Amino acid sequence: MSDFLDRLAAKRRFGMRPSLDAIRGICAALGDPQLKFRAIHVAGTNGKGAVCAILDACLRADGLRIGRYTSPHLVRINERFFLDGAPIADEVLERAADKVFHADSSSNSSSNSNSSSNSIYGLTFFEALTAVAFLVYAEAKVDYAVLETGLGGRLDATNVCRPELCVITKIGLDHCDWLGDTVEKIAAEKAGIIKKGVPIVLGNNDPAVVDVVKARASEVGAPFVYAPDVADESEIPGGFSLVGSFNRENAVTAIAALKTLGLTKGMADGLGNVVWPGRFQRVGRFIIDGAHNPPAARALAAALRKYAPFAGSVPTLVAGFCGDKDVDETLRILAPFVKKGIAVRTNNPRSLDPAELARKMESAGISAISCDSVQLALEKLGSVPKKTGSVPKCEAVDVLICGSLFLAGEALAALGAFPWQTDRFDAAEILKV
Repeated sequence: MSDFLDRLAAKRRFGMRPSLDAIRGICAALGDPQLKFRAIHVAGTNGKGAVCAILDACLRADGLRIGRYTSPHLVRINERFFLDGAPIADEVLERAADKVFHADSSSNSSSNSNSSSNSIYGLTFFEALTAVAFLVYAEAKVDYAVLETGLGGRLDATNVCRPELCVITKIGLDHCDWLGDTVEKIAAEKAGIIKKGVPIVLGNNDPAVVDVVKARASEVGAPFVYAPDVADESEIPGGFSLVGSFNRENAVTAIAALKTLGLTKGMADGLGNVVWPGRFQRVGRFIIDGAHNPPAARALAAALRKYAPFAGSVPTLVAGFCGDKDVDETLRILAPFVKKGIAVRTNNPRSLDPAELARKMESAGISAISCDSVQLALEKLGSVPKKTGSVPKCEAVDVLICGSLFLAGEALAALGAFPWQTDRFDAAEILKV
């Protein structure tokens, strides 16, 4: 597996690529695997991964074979590639990756200006992984592959799939340098996944976003479905396994998608068995959430107000952010819920320096210290279990961990509460494209 990770790490990392030529080229060299399965294509700023997880669980409960491609991973890169409800094995991942790397180094191409001596297409990290996902799901002969966009939509590597349904979740201001500085501009980029004749389901959004997506659907001739018009929270069973008002909103979006597909038989069972770690997850005295931008922080704040897990205590915030996020606004939103903070480094090359983050916490009114890792922060809090699964149950929460999904993964692994393998921590790409 280390050889695969080393070769993947050597892939060039770009910002927003101005075309889909590279991913189309590698897919053609591989026999166009992205056209050999039915896809459900999901874009959005927040909630898209949760919607993918809910759709995966519900469709499997309907007796279908489902692949699910999401990003980022929290601990191991295998988590991006789900098949039959679990991350794919190392050998399956390596076998598909070998085919992608071979095609990228041995195919003929006369039109790619990014090629190098050992790479025909100059694939980015995310393009290479997307090609791997297409191969895995084509070879597995899945009934559906649920595909999450990486960053935008129009120019996202996943946008060469053949969708049977498109879904757009909550739109907010994030990755503004790449997608635009207004929700309307960002919505237009996300709406780039909409295809002629393919239904588009839009989750609950501001009217400005609804107008943009609805106009794009009309322009290309795609049936438009606004999720709140066809589904509501009363359809969510009492045993829904995800906590938080934002996850109930995500469930409504997924229910609308299932209704649009006409595949609702497994909905109740699926909603009761969704596993999507690091999203308002309670572990002993901790709430762990991947909130990393202002829209996600507002959703987290709403969940904290509604579920009031602190029982009168003022929690300590353990946070780490990537440097390209609106950290100041995110901290401003969370500051009313915390008093002290520990700023940590995330397992990502883009991580904000802990000392700088501590200064930002202080500016937001949070008394803060810096620490080099979440592991060290947990040790300071006296919270690292001696054995897996030994975090004791307790009535009150007094620690809130958030700021990055990578941080959430590290925390869950340290607490012995991660649902999948944690034998290694695989590096994440610098930017998903």
